[in-house]
Amino acid sequence: MARPMSWGRGVHHAYLRAVSRLEAGVSLLERRYTPLGRFTPGPFESWSFLWQPALLGFAALCMILGGGSFTNSPFKFNATGTWFFGEPSSNPVGAPSETKLLLSIVLVYGGLVLLMRVWLRLAEVMKLHRDAPLRSLWWMLVLWSLPMIVAPPLFSRDVFSYAAQGEMTSHHLNPYILGPFSLGSSPYLRGVDPLWGNAPAPYGPFFLFLDGWIARLTGHNQLATVAILRLLEVAGVAMVGWGVSRLARGLGRDPGEAFVLSVLNPLVLLTLIGGAHNDAIMAGFLVIGIALAVRHRPVWGLFFCACATALKAPAAYGLAFVAWTWLGPAASIRQRLKPILVASAVAGATLGVFTWLAGFGFGWVANLLSNGTVRSWAAPATALGLGISDLAHAAGAASLNTATVLAVTRFLGFAVAGAFALWLLWHAERRGWVRSLAVALLLMVVLGPVVQPWYLAWGLVLLAASYQGREHFWLLAFSITGPFIGLPGGRVLLDGLIHSNPLLIAVAIAVLGGVLVAPMGRWTQWSWPEAATVLASDVSDQSSDVSGQPSNA
Repeated sequence: MARPMSWGRGVHHAYLRAVSRLEAGVSLLERRYTPLGRFTPGPFESWSFLWQPALLGFAALCMILGGGSFTNSPFKFNATGTWFFGEPSSNPVGAPSETKLLLSIVLVYGGLVLLMRVWLRLAEVMKLHRDAPLRSLWWMLVLWSLPMIVAPPLFSRDVFSYAAQGEMTSHHLNPYILGPFSLGSSPYLRGVDPLWGNAPAPYGPFFLFLDGWIARLTGHNQLATVAILRLLEVAGVAMVGWGVSRLARGLGRDPGEAFVLSVLNPLVLLTLIGGAHNDAIMAGFLVIGIALAVRHRPVWGLFFCACATALKAPAAYGLAFVAWTWLGPAASIRQRLKPILVASAVAGATLGVFTWLAGFGFGWVANLLSNGTVRSWAAPATALGLGISDLAHAAGAASLNTATVLAVTRFLGFAVAGAFALWLLWHAERRGWVRSLAVALLLMVVLGPVVQPWYLAWGLVLLAASYQGREHFWLLAFSITGPFIGLPGGRVLLDGLIHSNPLLIAVAIAVLGGVLVAPMGRWTQWSWPEAATVLASDVSDQSSDVSGQPSNA
């Protein structure tokens, strides 16, 4: 037993050293090759600079809005009747403009890079300096959200499936048995991805109830249904902002930093608002439930977590963690049984009411793995299965069934994620139960059959108010890489830069290069520790290398 524990400690220390060196490398590159190197970090002055990142972020999101609104933009679904502008003509004349296509891609990628730069610097300022005015941050959220509210649904077509399922619900067609194509020739099918045309819905009864109510409210107008679904997700992001600031206070953390790391997060803005995914409303209920539990209102916390579960099933992790930690670390397993029973009763009653309101039973439980039809290399469990299958076929084992290999590797991924979740639950009070819940949700996504960027938001919004140590690095890493998962246009951009006319190439390079290195203002100096702090940190790092123990475990 001692040897495996020693190996585990060795792996943990190696991980800490690797991440520490990676962070140091990123800092070195930033200081040497970006305008940040011009500044000498000095004493923090005030929060009056917040208007600068607010306007820079707004400009970045307007670039994304502009690039995503071209009629042939690869970042949205191009069909008539799917949005208020940017639609292709019903009688197109001539071939699509390659210049407009390249400009669309340059604007979106340039906007993404600029947004990441602004947000990373703002997040680092918040980490080093507490008590930012929440009112100013709320106005920044409003400003940053506006381009994504106006934009066509970006990077995903899921919202069109939501709208079709709402129309099905309003006509009493069971979405747990039938797919959107059961609507026949309805306008609601214009944007539905054929992959999901006959797929039953995996969403909970609460979402179907809201979905059907929206379809009826709009008079069965497809475009209006999509627009109101977008506003529903905006409300979900606002719920996250309200809940995470109270959760941070309950944990003794800075609410301003938690707010920036959660709702001003590029992944949240681009995928939950821009993509109009129902994960926003699920995350809103979940964060409020966890905040209430932390502030000693566990029954209300369980109720909100149950509402989140009735939207999307993964929120059930919140129920388990709230029930298990209700009585504190000194409680015995026998004493924890009563909170578990209370949690089961609250969840059962809440799910029962929403199931009755929706009117379609519990068929959604059987559909939870329906997204497994997608084979994405971004998911480690799926990538492992595909890699093994490809190698076996190359070696001559043509009879090996890829679906069988995927079933095995995906099962192993679920098993590992489940084992980690149980370990995190068992050690929740020692580690901090909110951050343990956040890590468990992230592991469920990363080790699941499909990794979609909007799934990462489940855990990140909780980690924003509870992270410790190196988790801050991973929060930033997931947030800035997540929006690029499966993002189209990269190959077209490279081809366009190679084959376009020299003037267009020069403009594209100028835009992309400019947003990468252009100075953002004097405020960015406060994203670095002051000189004395940096010196102390360097001394600490040197001492940790001598002792062989990491300084930030």
